Amino acid sequence: MPTAKPTALSSPQSPAAEAADARASGPCAGALDDMICFDVYSANLAVGRIYKPLLDGLGLTYPQYLVLMILWRHDGVSLGEIGAVLGLESSTLTPLVKRLEAAGFVTRRRSEEDERRVLIELTEKGRAVQGEEARIRSCVFGAAGLELEEITQLQRLLRKLSGAIRESLD
Repeated sequence: MPTAKPTALSSPQSPAAEAADARASGPCAGALDDMICFDVYSANLAVGRIYKPLLDGLGLTYPQYLVLMILWRHDGVSLGEIGAVLGLESSTLTPLVKRLEAAGFVTRRRSEEDERRVLIELTEKGRAVQGEEARIRSCVFGAAGLELEEITQLQRLLRKLSGAIRESLD
């Protein structure tokens, strides 16, 4: 169903809304309308586009930023614990953390109690980046175009979806 174009009496659409209208009326319109996976994928791409310039200035990727966020709350946790929270395998997480270490954000060390465990700890540089967290959150919240209640509801529903899918795979 085509959407109405703004008139002189209506408010103009944002560039993002105009792009969504163009997709909705293009030659492939309706092909993905019933696919929740596409909506989640599309939202993920959009959110990634918000974070990229914010994190580029800090020399971080989004997955690296997530690792730092975990460490800001629980410094000195194991690579396995970080992987469990992020849903990443060690083979994916290890190179990511090595790059964080090479950039001076974290250090890695073997646990004295169990040498199989690799503990990840923040450096001063890693702690300093936490000062940017509020600014980044504010930018993302502002770009989302949702009220706090809507974001909270969306998070709840996405977590419910993720949990249900994980359960069905177990």
